[in-house]
Amino acid sequence: MDWLYYENLHNDEGKKIVCGVDEAGRGPLAGPVYAAAVVLPYGTIIEGVNDSKKISEKKREYLFDIIKEKSLCYSIAFATAEEIDDVNILNATFLAMKRAVQGLKKSPDFALIDGNRLPSLGIPCEAIIKGDSLSESIACASILAKVERDRFMKKESEKYPQYFFEKHKGYGTKIHIEALKKYGPCPIHRKTFLKKILCHE
Repeated sequence: MDWLYYENLHNDEGKKIVCGVDEAGRGPLAGPVYAAAVVLPYGTIIEGVNDSKKISEKKREYLFDIIKEKSLCYSIAFATAEEIDDVNILNATFLAMKRAVQGLKKSPDFALIDGNRLPSLGIPCEAIIKGDSLSESIACASILAKVERDRFMKKESEKYPQYFFEKHKGYGTKIHIEALKKYGPCPIHRKTFLKKILCHE
């Protein structure tokens, strides 16, 4: 597999700065949705990089600093639980992606987006299904977004220890749902995600 197929394709067409974009945290019941954008120097492959879901937390943490160090530029952004409730998860994900791309120190000519839908970024984009398994820069973005979000949820678990966010990062595990039914939602819960869970009370 050529990890740089998509990057090289657009570089060869004259697009000098191609960024990979991915999100983390669309499915959880709590916390923000994160997105990252990464621009790698031409031809760069970082050993060990893969879709963030396919590598261990320890390896993601290890690669996090290496990706930041080796990238030409990177940016990590998020949309809050309140924004998710206001505009829905898809639009909030696009908002986080747009913030990540706008946060890059070098303005990209083109964006490779993980998934099958395109956010409005103001630059040409390509959606790549399973892009985090096909593109080096998207895979790097998936790791940055995942690690940053996990760190946020661990920090929030200190404020709200009764939900055990450090264990499940906001996903709808049994222990999380039991805590929700016992204590109700906290400020970082996505209220629109809880209707079916809490309506049976």
